[in-house]
Amino acid sequence: MTDSTPASTVPSPRDPVVVDVWSDIACPWCFIGKRKFEAAVERFEGDVTVEYHSFELSPDTPVDFEGDEIDFLSKHKGMPADQVQGMLDNVAGIAAEVGLAYDFDALKHTNTVKAHQLLHFAKARGRQLDMKERLLSAYFEEGRHVGRVQDLADLAAEIGLDRDEVVAALESDAHLADVRDDQRQAQAYGISGVPFFVLEGKYGISGAQAPETFLGALQQVVAERSAAAAAPAVGVDR
Repeated sequence: MTDSTPASTVPSPRDPVVVDVWSDIACPWCFIGKRKFEAAVERFEGDVTVEYHSFELSPDTPVDFEGDEIDFLSKHKGMPADQVQGMLDNVAGIAAEVGLAYDFDALKHTNTVKAHQLLHFAKARGRQLDMKERLLSAYFEEGRHVGRVQDLADLAAEIGLDRDEVVAALESDAHLADVRDDQRQAQAYGISGVPFFVLEGKYGISGAQAPETFLGALQQVVAERSAAAAAPAVGVDR
């Protein structure tokens, strides 16, 4: 699986399947869905290119939220704390099934707009997939802060990006317009929740589906390409 590159107008059956994914860093199902999609790609007999796009689940969240994840969800969803705890335990159990070690006790809830800007910064340097993985793991498994510029620069440096360049880009909001463009495209597609996967710009898959669902969609794209390639040309003089 590689970072997305522009697709040809009429892709052949052997061309990579282009997948655009809308997700948020502060989205437990997005990390789970990423793992399930990756499992499908491993079984897929073809190439896939991926590009991640920005979606903020709680754009009004302060960078330094005072409280833990239970406090946030209790206020945000209006649920009692014990119900939230049960929900988090359930999500952590599902995450464990795909090899993820969620630590909601250590998690630092924050605003994610700067993290999304960092993903665009990394995309411009061919490292978006690595940066996405690093941010998700840092947030859900390591209790790292992913909302402050200096903390994000540390994480970027860990995958080999220039720390000073990251700080400058984030402090100047160099990629904020890219984030907003992603969000406008999500609205145009009617995306109201994430993760949301768009294959070839025309097939949408919502949620952290089973690998078989993703695999079937990838195979369908190639089958349709093959059928189109085998169809006789129409309106050509002989």
